[in-house]
Amino acid sequence: MTAGQTLVTPDVPLTWDDPDDVLATVDADLPAAVTDALRGFLDVRRATCDSLAPEFVDAIDDLADLALGGGKRLRPTFAWWGWRAAGGPAAPGSPPPDVVLDAVAALELIQACALVHDDLIDDSLLRRGRPTVHARWTARHHERGWAGSSERLGAAVAVLVGDVALAWADDMLRAAGLDPAALERATPVWEAMRTELLTGQFLDVVGHATDLSTPEGVLRISRYKTAAYTIERPLHLGAALAGADDDLVSAYRRFGTDLGIAFQLRDDLLGVFGDPAVTGKPAGDDLREGKRTLLVALARQHPDQAAAAPIEHALGKPDLTGDDVRAARAALEDLGVVADVEERIEALTTSALGALAGADLEPTARERLVALATAAVQRTR
Repeated sequence: MTAGQTLVTPDVPLTWDDPDDVLATVDADLPAAVTDALRGFLDVRRATCDSLAPEFVDAIDDLADLALGGGKRLRPTFAWWGWRAAGGPAAPGSPPPDVVLDAVAALELIQACALVHDDLIDDSLLRRGRPTVHARWTARHHERGWAGSSERLGAAVAVLVGDVALAWADDMLRAAGLDPAALERATPVWEAMRTELLTGQFLDVVGHATDLSTPEGVLRISRYKTAAYTIERPLHLGAALAGADDDLVSAYRRFGTDLGIAFQLRDDLLGVFGDPAVTGKPAGDDLREGKRTLLVALARQHPDQAAAAPIEHALGKPDLTGDDVRAARAALEDLGVVADVEERIEALTTSALGALAGADLEPTARERLVALATAAVQRTR
């Protein structure tokens, strides 16, 4: 985005003529600003794909629907406030706010890639209450009477859509307008984040196949698959854009690692105990998908395996009933596993905030980071 560009939210059109307007607008409603930046980028790419192969547009629209149709915008939010807390536009050599906005918005395409591929790997049929990409294309194949396997085509298109999202994330970062020095600072962080995410996804897949989940192994997966690209590296990216020193980067990374794991543990609890009307997923969906979460790993280590039987009975059961879900939930609570995970979330959050406490941060941005930490671990979806 550039000075003078219009930012359109669903209700109110906003304009700016200088960087201060950008800063105030984004600070006030960062999710809307990120969505607008993504929409502008995706509209241009959609037109390009339409000129290449009009039939590809349906897949691009599915990607846009996922990227623009909800989500908490956590990754660009942590990156933005990491940049702001490190000095923001006042930091020597920092890019202007509109450039930073486009750069951090690219994180949502990394997220879109992860979601499309995760949904395929987990065979999830719903995401935010709507059909997942592979489910949509499986249904389209069937409805249109195409040749071959509907499921195979759905899987193939989901792989390609996820790949497009990953490639375009890189393109959006590099098209944001970062000067060579800022891009040089940001690139190693970006590259590390992508590798860590894919490492975590690989470990998750192999861990599920070998069924050798332990609490330590599950936490390692959470560290790479979720914590690194959700909070730690976005904060690191913001610090890099501001040219922050090693001490602040270290504090951000400790904060982001602990908070990111706590975030994943909350996600694990919601995957079993969340309200479908809020989460957009069926009740007990993590059990149905057979996810080896910390809840499962702790239950398997519990001395009373007879009491843990309903959990094993529910794990990976495609036709899981409401009674099965309720029995597994009760077992997790009775075994003390839920209380254990809640205690870990609290301890990790305290540790994260402690890492941030000694850092030299802009006061208002510090308050935002603390509020974000609280919201991340206390959310209901």
